[in-house]
Amino acid sequence: MAEGKTVAAYEEALDALSSLITKRSRADKSNNGDRFELLSDYLKILDLDVAISQLKVIHVAGTKGKGSTCTFTESILRNCGFRTGLFTSPHLIDVRERFRLDGDDISEDKFLAYFWWCYDRLKEKATEDIPMPSYFRFLALLAFKIFTAEQIDVAILEVGLGGRFDATNVVQKPVVCGISSLGYDHMEILGNTLGEIAGEKAGIFKYGVPAFTVPQPDEAMRVLEENASKLDVPLQVVPPLDASLLNGVKLGLEGEHQYMNAGLAVALSSTWLQRTSQLGINYLDTTSPLPEQFIKGLTMANLQGRAQIAPDRYTNSETSGDLVFYLDGAHSPESMEICARWFSLAIKEENQQETFDFQPPNSSGSSNGLPQRQHDGKIRKNSAQILLFNCMSVRDPQLLLPSLMKTCARHGVYFKKALFVPNASVYNKVGSHALPPTETQIDLSWQFALQRVWENLMLCDKAGEAKNTDNASEDVKDDTELSARSCENSAVFSSLPLAIKWLRDSVQQNQSLRFQVLVTGSLHLIGDVLKIVKK
Repeated sequence: MAEGKTVAAYEEALDALSSLITKRSRADKSNNGDRFELLSDYLKILDLDVAISQLKVIHVAGTKGKGSTCTFTESILRNCGFRTGLFTSPHLIDVRERFRLDGDDISEDKFLAYFWWCYDRLKEKATEDIPMPSYFRFLALLAFKIFTAEQIDVAILEVGLGGRFDATNVVQKPVVCGISSLGYDHMEILGNTLGEIAGEKAGIFKYGVPAFTVPQPDEAMRVLEENASKLDVPLQVVPPLDASLLNGVKLGLEGEHQYMNAGLAVALSSTWLQRTSQLGINYLDTTSPLPEQFIKGLTMANLQGRAQIAPDRYTNSETSGDLVFYLDGAHSPESMEICARWFSLAIKEENQQETFDFQPPNSSGSSNGLPQRQHDGKIRKNSAQILLFNCMSVRDPQLLLPSLMKTCARHGVYFKKALFVPNASVYNKVGSHALPPTETQIDLSWQFALQRVWENLMLCDKAGEAKNTDNASEDVKDDTELSARSCENSAVFSSLPLAIKWLRDSVQQNQSLRFQVLVTGSLHLIGDVLKIVKK
């Protein structure tokens, strides 16, 4: 009964939070940042206007890698012995993921206490001139309340969107700022050129506060340097972290691109230590071995939905490992290429390990087409790669899908089937403990559009060179009754659970195949898949 009451109390808070999701235009130059000045009023209502100035903040903006950079930075400083607060977005399964205290999601009890403390005060003081804050602004205010009340040593804040008019930019005097890799995203809000986008990101620069960035395209770098110069900001470009400095251990986050984010995190952490007079632990020399605490922080960092491998827990022990999800929330052409490279290398490594484990008695015995057995008696299985995809309609699939397909093809990876699904999450309701019920009438026009792009790409691909399909020489037995529309190379499903059911059924029907499923295009989709797979 007590557990039921707790669930009900948490759902009540999520309902209240959902009421703050509006369809108003997001903050941009045309509406003065959606009245950005309101944030100062909200801070006063919550008695946070003085307390927020005492937070020792690391502020990070960027198009790609800002969440990973913040995660590395938090882990480094926590392993240096400091109490940390990390605010990131979006969440994948539970909204509490956005608020980490000392590396852990905030507890439900603390979340509820701080949530209602802020919500009730803002509701009580709400007027026509000072309305309730919008969804993300409320979450940022809640983060400030949590971090000041918990008396953390360092607050690491990831910008939600842009920089200049982001709710986190109400912080007036951070200790240090960072700009991760820049690219084309949210162009309907931030601008159509890299220069315009860089200008919005540089909006987090504060007078005299040091800032770091990674190597950027020339157009973006010029704008960052111009903005830094106007504010007397010492701006430094940080190279990717040299892997040899890790003493033979691997970064906690997968993918070659993470060395770029790790290098930025090391610079931010070192500068924070230096500027807050934390003597005894410092690192600004990029050629000396990293301090032990830094190495531990970099190797223990974890972030869901970024280059994450998750075997399906639903399958039984006999088929364990036969359905594996490779999840990455890439949603820009550049990040899609990085995602495709990671997936290709990850499955190659796994398949090579499978080949290594398989030791046939002689080399001539593998040509009969029958399933082969490994030395431990298990059947050696071929692998089939499946794409599970969705993206927001503001994205351009003509840029995303070719980048994904071509990068995989360069590494010899070809998808047997692409599955297109709507997200299970709905944008006017914050995710709760369970997935929402499947709607009987759902608009699949966007998924059909994605499917058409994919089928056209496949037609063009087949008109070119014959591809190597040795890794999955068998056809997947395809029961397409579950799908809304099936083509030769793809299928549209009316819901994610139906697509997952098709995958699980296919595992049972194809005993000699292992399914490696790349899930990408949307962090919302990643979260929805994790909800199902982790049940």
